[in-house]
Amino acid sequence: MTWELWLARDIVADNPLPWQKLLVSLTPGRVAQAMESILTTIGTPARPPKPRGKSPGWKLGQPRQRRIRYPIVRKTTTKPRKQQPESA
Repeated sequence: MTWELWLARDIVADNPLPWQKLLVSLTPGRVAQAMESILTTIGTPARPPKPRGKSPGWKLGQPRQRRIRYPIVRKTTTKPRKQQPESA
Protein backbone atom coordinates (compact mmCIF):
# COMPACT_ATOMS: atom_id res chain seq x y z
CA MET A 1 0.00 0.00 0.00
CA THR A 2 2.86 2.37 0.77
CA TRP A 3 4.26 1.92 -2.74
CA GLU A 4 0.89 2.73 -4.28
CA LEU A 5 0.69 5.91 -2.23
CA TRP A 6 4.26 6.86 -3.12
CA LEU A 7 3.62 6.34 -6.83
CA ALA A 8 0.31 8.23 -6.73
CA ARG A 9 1.67 11.37 -5.07
CA ASP A 10 2.42 13.00 -8.46
CA ILE A 11 -1.14 12.38 -9.66
CA VAL A 12 -3.15 13.66 -6.70
CA ALA A 13 -3.69 17.29 -5.81
CA ASP A 14 -3.23 18.34 -2.20
CA ASN A 15 -6.63 18.75 -0.62
CA PRO A 16 -5.89 19.68 3.01
CA LEU A 17 -8.40 19.77 5.78
CA PRO A 18 -9.06 23.22 7.30
CA TRP A 19 -6.47 22.78 10.09
CA GLN A 20 -3.74 21.37 7.80
CA LYS A 21 -1.22 23.52 5.95
CA LEU A 22 -0.34 23.08 2.26
CA LEU A 23 2.58 20.74 1.57
CA VAL A 24 4.93 20.79 -1.41
CA SER A 25 5.89 17.11 -1.24
CA LEU A 26 2.95 15.04 -0.06
CA THR A 27 3.24 12.46 2.67
CA PRO A 28 1.67 8.99 2.27
CA GLY A 29 -1.08 9.98 4.70
CA ARG A 30 -1.93 13.11 2.71
CA VAL A 31 -1.93 11.07 -0.53
CA ALA A 32 -4.30 8.56 1.09
CA GLN A 33 -6.62 11.47 1.94
CA ALA A 34 -6.70 12.53 -1.71
CA MET A 35 -7.05 9.02 -3.21
CA GLU A 36 -10.82 9.38 -3.34
CA SER A 37 -10.54 11.74 -6.31
CA ILE A 38 -8.47 9.16 -8.23
CA LEU A 39 -10.82 6.31 -7.43
CA THR A 40 -13.90 8.27 -8.55
CA THR A 41 -12.14 9.12 -11.82
CA ILE A 42 -11.07 5.53 -12.50
CA GLY A 43 -14.40 3.96 -11.59
CA THR A 44 -14.99 0.39 -10.56
CA PRO A 45 -14.92 -2.91 -12.48
CA ALA A 46 -17.92 -4.17 -10.54
CA ARG A 47 -21.31 -4.32 -12.21
CA PRO A 48 -24.13 -2.15 -10.89
CA PRO A 49 -26.33 -3.90 -8.32
CA LYS A 50 -29.35 -5.85 -9.50
CA PRO A 51 -32.78 -4.47 -8.64
CA ARG A 52 -34.40 -5.88 -5.55
CA GLY A 53 -38.02 -6.51 -4.73
CA LYS A 54 -40.61 -9.18 -5.11
CA SER A 55 -39.87 -12.07 -7.43
CA PRO A 56 -42.11 -12.40 -10.49
CA GLY A 57 -43.57 -15.69 -9.21
CA TRP A 58 -45.27 -18.33 -11.36
CA LYS A 59 -45.92 -17.62 -15.01
CA LEU A 60 -49.57 -17.43 -15.94
CA GLY A 61 -50.94 -20.71 -17.26
CA GLN A 62 -47.99 -22.77 -16.07
CA PRO A 63 -49.22 -26.12 -14.68
CA ARG A 64 -48.35 -26.78 -11.06
CA GLN A 65 -47.92 -30.12 -9.36
CA ARG A 66 -48.09 -31.02 -5.72
CA ARG A 67 -44.81 -32.11 -4.23
CA ILE A 68 -44.17 -35.80 -3.77
CA ARG A 69 -44.82 -37.00 -0.22
CA TYR A 70 -42.64 -39.81 1.06
CA PRO A 71 -43.49 -42.03 4.05
CA ILE A 72 -41.88 -41.17 7.37
CA VAL A 73 -39.01 -43.43 8.42
CA ARG A 74 -38.76 -43.72 12.19
CA LYS A 75 -35.68 -44.90 14.05
CA THR A 76 -36.01 -47.83 16.39
CA THR A 77 -35.41 -47.24 20.08
CA THR A 78 -31.95 -48.14 21.36
CA LYS A 79 -31.52 -50.65 24.15
CA PRO A 80 -29.66 -49.47 27.26
CA ARG A 81 -26.06 -50.70 27.55
CA LYS A 82 -25.17 -53.39 30.02
CA GLN A 83 -23.13 -52.08 32.89
CA GLN A 84 -19.93 -53.90 33.77
CA PRO A 85 -19.48 -54.95 37.37
CA GLU A 86 -17.09 -52.74 39.30
CA SER A 87 -13.78 -54.38 40.19
CA ALA A 88 -12.55 -54.14 43.75
